[in-house]
Amino acid sequence: MALWMEAGSEPTTESEIADLQAIAALKESAALEFKEKGNQYVKMGKKHYSDAIDCYTRAINQKALSDSETSVIYSNRAHVNLLLGNYRRTLEDAEEAIKLSPTNVKALYRAAKASLSLNLLPEAKSYCEKGLNQDPDNDDLKKLNVKITALKLEQEKHQAQVSKALTEAKELLSAIQDRGFKIGKPMFQELTGLRKPVLDKNKILHWPVLLLYAEVMSSDFIEDFCSPPLPWDAENNYTRDAVELYYEAGSTVHLSQANILRYLLEGTPGANAEGAGEENDTAESFDHGKGSSKWVKVNERRTLHDVLKEPNFIIPAIPVFYVVSKRSSFYKEFKAGKWALPS
Repeated sequence: MALWMEAGSEPTTESEIADLQAIAALKESAALEFKEKGNQYVKMGKKHYSDAIDCYTRAINQKALSDSETSVIYSNRAHVNLLLGNYRRTLEDAEEAIKLSPTNVKALYRAAKASLSLNLLPEAKSYCEKGLNQDPDNDDLKKLNVKITALKLEQEKHQAQVSKALTEAKELLSAIQDRGFKIGKPMFQELTGLRKPVLDKNKILHWPVLLLYAEVMSSDFIEDFCSPPLPWDAENNYTRDAVELYYEAGSTVHLSQANILRYLLEGTPGANAEGAGEENDTAESFDHGKGSSKWVKVNERRTLHDVLKEPNFIIPAIPVFYVVSKRSSFYKEFKAGKWALPS
């Protein structure tokens, strides 16, 4: 009997041939029955989708149908997995269906849908176009193609923005390092937001500058030198001839290159891009305890560039200068080193 034949051997008698034909017919019949039962389960709704998948799997495992028929069953199983949100399994089944029958439009459509859900836009576009080559009037494929094209353009635009942000940040980092500036951990971001230095087309570095009035802990940005009188300076102590500028030295350490780059990318499309710095780069935290820092008076005849290059000036993301008035009683306290930043 054919059932006792060794694997790989050919039938030699009419009886063995007849037995093999009968077995093949039984398997084919079983496969078609499983396929039909799977279709019925799909029509019965979501509660029966797992039963449908089981039936389609049993039909495939019979290995008794033609490539085109088996392709349909793979495509049907892909359809159920798509309904269940099993996008990776959908794609695998759809790809098997396409291998068996490259003209299977439903399989191409389901492969495109699954690829789109997995954010594999180039693959989704390719499957969609192959489907439209087979069936140019297919409305589902045409709608899907429009959606994929729009998302692909949006993704390419975002990638271009990320690339531009990375390039600009790296150029800015290079300019900062070429000038010998040292960048420390950002301070006072509740006041400065995401303001950063800017490198213009002539490779000139522009800095926003924060002025802190230490006596009252009020602040100003140097963005317009024609500033009105300070509203809180009722005694008129903070006139131009009475104020001195200081920076704080010795309060932190120079950040690593990766951390500086990550700071420069903060708030840009490149913030989460690869190459934006390592998460575990070391940078010491600030210590603003009393007596822990040194106030250095700024010679206002010097350029900002020269001041920022001072060996002990680590720029807290953007330059911060403390403004004190020689006319104020606070001046003596500040000069004596008895004042420190509130913790």
